[in-house]
Amino acid sequence: MYKKLSRKEFIKLLTISAGALSIPGCNLFSANKAQSQKMKLGLVTYLWGKDWDIPTLITNCTKAEIFGVELRIEHAHGVNLDMSKLQRDNVKNQFQNSDVKILGMGTNQQFDYPDPAELKNSIEVAKEYIKLSYDIGGSGVKVKPNRFHENVPKENTIEQIGKSLNEIGKFGADYNQQIRLEVHGRETQELPNIKKIMDVADHPNVTVCWNSNPEDLLAPGLEHNFNLVKNRLGDTVHVRELNSEEYPYQELINLFKKNNYNGWILLECRTDPEDKVKALIEQRNIWEKMLS
Repeated sequence: MYKKLSRKEFIKLLTISAGALSIPGCNLFSANKAQSQKMKLGLVTYLWGKDWDIPTLITNCTKAEIFGVELRIEHAHGVNLDMSKLQRDNVKNQFQNSDVKILGMGTNQQFDYPDPAELKNSIEVAKEYIKLSYDIGGSGVKVKPNRFHENVPKENTIEQIGKSLNEIGKFGADYNQQIRLEVHGRETQELPNIKKIMDVADHPNVTVCWNSNPEDLLAPGLEHNFNLVKNRLGDTVHVRELNSEEYPYQELINLFKKNNYNGWILLECRTDPEDKVKALIEQRNIWEKMLS
């Protein structure tokens, strides 16, 4: 029910509103818009960040106002499966005592192997990364399909990947770790094939990590291909440099906004600028303009 304001309350409200409007570049509409914007910009330690240890990574991301990171394996930060409990706790504490959020591990585990022993090993290693991500305070693990194989029907590979994802999806749920299938691999990265995999991988903890590949633009186009998986997107997706002319990033960001996506847009940049903190700041500025 509507509550009638007293004269004193009404004057107070007007004063607050006037104060907000008097701030240069600020108004109530822009404030509400900012609050409603749920997408966040983060970083994959692919090339930018691969040479930084954890303290440097946190320091540099804080400077650039990039507040979420996905850690790739075998990089200078040293977050790997052979870490002790004490080492894992130390990584977790460093992130918890900073403004930068650890989003989990970006692994190379794949489930398209024709050899059953290789497949089983990859599933078991993925489970170990789930435990690692849990221990360091992450929220998920990125895995991938890699390719189809000669003399193996594509339908068989699709089913095998999907069933493997269901197994690790169930395992990950026990650790509150989301499974994020990167749109990756020769032919497997085509969105119709990713959709077929996800139709098999129907465990709710298995999601898609959009990867901004050229194949996204294959006919009938980006929006159609995006719509194939938009309801299965996970908490993280990947983009390259947002000012690249090779990919329609503004259109992609608009699709995320239209879909009310509220996860992390992670920079997986491919260039090698000398000052990577400056480059991160430039990407953040581009990102903010794209949202406006």
